[in-house]
Amino acid sequence: MSQTSPRSASSARPRFHAQFQSFEETADGSTGPARLAALRAELARRGIDGYVIPRADAHQNEYVPPGEERLAWLTGFTGSAGLLMILPEEAALFVDGRYTLQAATQVDEAAFTIVPLAKTTPEKWLEAHLPKGASLGFDPWRTTLDGREKLARAVAAASGVLVAVEGDPVAELWLDRPPAPVAPVRLLDAVLAGASVAAKLEQVRTALAKDKLDGALISDPHATAWLFNIRGGDVAHTPLPLAWSLVPQEGRPQLFIAAEKLSNAVRDVLAEVADVRPEQDLEAALSAFAPGRTLRLDQATAPVRLAEVVERAQGTVAKGADPISLLKARKNAAEIAGMRAAHLRDAVALTRFLHWFDGAAPSGTLTEIDAVEALETFRRDSGLLTDVSFPTISGAGPNGAIVHYRVTRTSNRQIAPGELFLLDSGAQYPDGTTDVTRTVSVGTPTDDMRTHFTLVLKGHIALARAVFPEGTTGAQLDPFARQFLWAAGLDFEHGTGHGVGAGLSVHEGPARISKLGHVPLEAGMILSNEPGYYRAGAYGIRIENLVLVTPQLVAGGEKPCLSFDTLTFAPIDRRLIATDLLTAPERQWLDAYHARVAAEVAPLLDAAARAWLEAATAPLV
Repeated sequence: MSQTSPRSASSARPRFHAQFQSFEETADGSTGPARLAALRAELARRGIDGYVIPRADAHQNEYVPPGEERLAWLTGFTGSAGLLMILPEEAALFVDGRYTLQAATQVDEAAFTIVPLAKTTPEKWLEAHLPKGASLGFDPWRTTLDGREKLARAVAAASGVLVAVEGDPVAELWLDRPPAPVAPVRLLDAVLAGASVAAKLEQVRTALAKDKLDGALISDPHATAWLFNIRGGDVAHTPLPLAWSLVPQEGRPQLFIAAEKLSNAVRDVLAEVADVRPEQDLEAALSAFAPGRTLRLDQATAPVRLAEVVERAQGTVAKGADPISLLKARKNAAEIAGMRAAHLRDAVALTRFLHWFDGAAPSGTLTEIDAVEALETFRRDSGLLTDVSFPTISGAGPNGAIVHYRVTRTSNRQIAPGELFLLDSGAQYPDGTTDVTRTVSVGTPTDDMRTHFTLVLKGHIALARAVFPEGTTGAQLDPFARQFLWAAGLDFEHGTGHGVGAGLSVHEGPARISKLGHVPLEAGMILSNEPGYYRAGAYGIRIENLVLVTPQLVAGGEKPCLSFDTLTFAPIDRRLIATDLLTAPERQWLDAYHARVAAEVAPLLDAAARAWLEAATAPLV
């Protein structure tokens, strides 16, 4: 495809955004209210007054297989986080600030009440609404240990009864539910992994010994994929094989995975380092291992059902953090090199897109879907794109104010002159994962647009320039990005940054930069820097780069310090910058960043795109 042809970009059929349909557009014709009535009847048949439906599978994955989209099937809400409380006369859908506007467009509010988490928690709502003596059911496979504890306290406060429900009542009604995925597993190249399975097992066992544990049940498939250097395709946007593993302090680990996912060659390699068993053996294996032993279960992902198996077998559940989570977050040299290569490749695709968009958008003929398809096509031109890392957020004008807006054929909007266009996207390549947001002006921006954009930019720069002592948490850094918005009486209702995996999930724990980020940042972690501002009904602004935590030598300093190295290379729209609001150090940072973008990316472009990039990254006047 030519770098400068808008038609070749938008007309190529994309692989990963093929339908742009909402869940309700692809459903069987029955409505949310009808399904809710049927579920209440099924619960009544079982003698249960209420029921909790989290947006989760048995692993608490962010992206789940189609057959696990219970919340979407029942309500129409397709966000990646949410929880539904169903009582005999009420049904409350709890969503965070990212999804408040989206939920209102997808859910029938005559049947479901949308409750923002900023207003109240599900547990507080339950205390006030659960009738005295009523029973509340929960799914022990899709409820975590922490989740059960919160529910138990709320139900007790309401003088109700909490009941673990065997047999999924939603599955009883979802007659055309898609089957479980069985995508083939592939081995991760040793050059990309940077460490052998044996070396990683030694790290895990060291962590187990430190906590005096006999073993760990690994319920997060990302952790299992990292440990065994495998990748798969069981969920969208993350190269993930759904699997469980059991890692003892001594002896061989056990990997539980559907046999259909493994070729003979892959199975043979895995069998050298682990006992490979079918998923159906998991409960029996836990029962055999547990007696007299203390086993770590991840409080954030392990299902209640498996904790009960351990306890019935006279084992001890040590609830806590998955020992792999922190190890996986600290990227090794090979993983960092892969991420740098992926980001440079992605920068070329994004710059080609921005060049094309800058010429095509002012005509007013492009739509949000055109932009998504074009960007994906530019990325596919690399020959290495394996998936997008999340559904692209392509928001024109007021749609940009919906933080996690997902364009559908129904909501698709033309990109009009005089508007802002927010594009939050990412890619999966064999060597790394990307996530980048740019907000661009279509035509001439208003003074308000430029002011708000510059306040967001100042926060982005403040965080990018931060130097901080080891032990600093994301919660301590979060105000760096908000301070200028706060001074203007503004804010944004999402975290400033999330962790990012190396060729795994675009959203990775345990560290994050937010009011709730209580894990210290460490060298080797990769996180996003993405402050924003959203004016409902008008426009959204977000500027996002990924950053690598690196050691920082401070002359005369007494404490070891860290700083951020920016991995993302893409121009920031200079037309939206009110330069009089920037300080000299802020201008210097932006000019230096743009100079680096030009130096890294320009040599990889054709003449027309190179000339555009040179203008887009010119120093501020």
